Amino acid sequence: MLSVSTRTIPLILVALAVLAWSGGAWAGLSVGADALTVPGMELRGMHADIDPVADGQGLTLKLAADRADLPALGWRKTGLAMDGTLDRDELGRWVFDGSVRLRGAPGGALGDARLHMVADDAANTLAISITQDKALAEVAMPIDQPSHAQITLKGLPAGWLQGLLSTVWSGKTTTGRVDADLALDLLDGGVQAAGQFALDGVGFDTPGGKMAGQSISGSGRLGFDSRADGSSIDLDATLRGGDVLLGALYADLPAHAVQLSLAARSQKGALAIRRLRLTDPDALQLEGEMAFAANGDLSTLKLDRFNARFPAASTRYGKGILRDAGLGDLRLTGEVAGHLAMDGGAIKAFAMQTQGLDLALSEGRLGVDGIHGALDWSAVDDRPQTRLGWRALRVYRIPNGAAEATWRSTGGVLRLEKSLAIPVLDGQLRVLGLSLRPAAATGERLETSLALTQIDMAAFCRALGWPEFQGKLGGAVPSLRYVDDRVELGGGLSINAFDGFVDVTGMTLSRPFGDAPVLTGDIALRQLDLGLLTSVFDFGSITGRLRGSVDDLRLVGWTPAAFRANFVADEGGRISQKAVNNLTSVGGGGIAGGLQGAVMKLFKTFGYKRIGLSCTLKGDICSMGGLGPAKDGYTIVEGSGLPRLTVVGHQRDVDWPTLVRRLQAATQGDGPVVR
Repeated sequence: MLSVSTRTIPLILVALAVLAWSGGAWAGLSVGADALTVPGMELRGMHADIDPVADGQGLTLKLAADRADLPALGWRKTGLAMDGTLDRDELGRWVFDGSVRLRGAPGGALGDARLHMVADDAANTLAISITQDKALAEVAMPIDQPSHAQITLKGLPAGWLQGLLSTVWSGKTTTGRVDADLALDLLDGGVQAAGQFALDGVGFDTPGGKMAGQSISGSGRLGFDSRADGSSIDLDATLRGGDVLLGALYADLPAHAVQLSLAARSQKGALAIRRLRLTDPDALQLEGEMAFAANGDLSTLKLDRFNARFPAASTRYGKGILRDAGLGDLRLTGEVAGHLAMDGGAIKAFAMQTQGLDLALSEGRLGVDGIHGALDWSAVDDRPQTRLGWRALRVYRIPNGAAEATWRSTGGVLRLEKSLAIPVLDGQLRVLGLSLRPAAATGERLETSLALTQIDMAAFCRALGWPEFQGKLGGAVPSLRYVDDRVELGGGLSINAFDGFVDVTGMTLSRPFGDAPVLTGDIALRQLDLGLLTSVFDFGSITGRLRGSVDDLRLVGWTPAAFRANFVADEGGRISQKAVNNLTSVGGGGIAGGLQGAVMKLFKTFGYKRIGLSCTLKGDICSMGGLGPAKDGYTIVEGSGLPRLTVVGHQRDVDWPTLVRRLQAATQGDGPVVR
């Protein structure tokens, strides 16, 4: 193998030209080498032909290499071909004009480019100019120090820089153009560069898609140092427009100027940003640091200071984080400042201060207006007491009034310092205790105990879109926990309603603010006044007391999917003709005896001994039952006195939508009339 070492390719061509001329004015020369090494470049399978020009002015030069490697630029196994003329000008400089074609270069760089080189021994300068389409690259270097160069780039396709970028990270540039003025030094095992740059519509991507960008424009200063053990970048830039994805962080940059300053180091695929400053005047200002693992996941985030103005901050920078937190539809308005620390994907500390912040979640299912005050929490350190309040609170469209709470963080738990009274529908919701574990990725995140007093039942029903029940609602929730993405009712909720009690036990609510929350639990009814209950609906009057249960209740998206319901009134009372008709319709039955149908028209109310109705829902079918079996069905009403009334249901299995329509018709006054 023949190995040759000299300064750079243009100087080789000059040396070959001198050699050719020294052999005779019109002599030709062919040179081949298995390997040729110059600083920063290695050629294999190289062949050069030098011939005099026909008119005797200069030489024609052709050089080809099967393989050209420039490790500092990330170019390997690239085919090379050069073709042009070499001559001296009136100043004694060597001038080469021709073309250069690379095969297999990253981004298709220099596939068919014009090349102009000037070697000036007197000035110790080599100048190179390369043009292709709208791209221009100019390089100037000392002849005696070819490892140092001044580079000017104009309209350079971003893909041409792919090789250089590959020495820093695993990503690739996809679109856009770059302008730059750089000083570059080739080092043993690396490269250094510094200077100014401008981007126009640049895009990039990485394996796995966890880091990406598109249509990024801007300008700034860049410092770059790539060595065998890693690479460092210092950047001060002004960005205008584009989209950037960095793990869970997604930025939709505005058209106006955004200032970005960072110092980063890449090592073995991991990226650590040791200094990060971002200034978007009307949306977000922050200072801190962050790091990404080799797979692109965010491993560390520490914001020493941030100030966010919503909704611009969440729209431009918060979409990814909110989506990953399950809060993709969270809407924020106002301003908040503070600091934040995350490690390994888990939050470690945060503090916030605000003079006015509004939030809404799940199409208004949860909303807080006029948040003011501060919170301070740490997973490790105890933090001082803070106060945070709000002007109005909405939970599932139920309005709550203003309140202010005192908080303290100890042992990684953010606790309510003292009980809190919240006005609700002319009554009160008392939060007797509350503890929050922000760092809990799974398991118990929140626990509280609540008490309801003197809630206006009619206003409560209006808020939920229910028929209006009169009276006051009260009850207690001794323990309510938020575990994983599920609310669990510990103990039970006891509500005083219709002069009786409704007890809710075993209740869970999964995905409470999702599109299809799932509610499960058991409900027990004790001694409800049927007169008060039936007065709410246009169902007909029934007196007496009702007891019963709804067991294994399951609602999906607030629509019943399964339950076992059983209702009994067995202390006697009176029932109106209209109520009899409606019960008959719900059970798909009729009056037991023919004589009863005739006498029904003569009486407005009837005495009864017992009323019973049951329904077990599975899928879309409700299996109906009553007090017990009867001929061709089951008994719903067992009469008492004269005329003796018996109502029988004949349909055992009823389509659930059909049953719902019957109930709606019965309660809206459109039930059938028995003739």
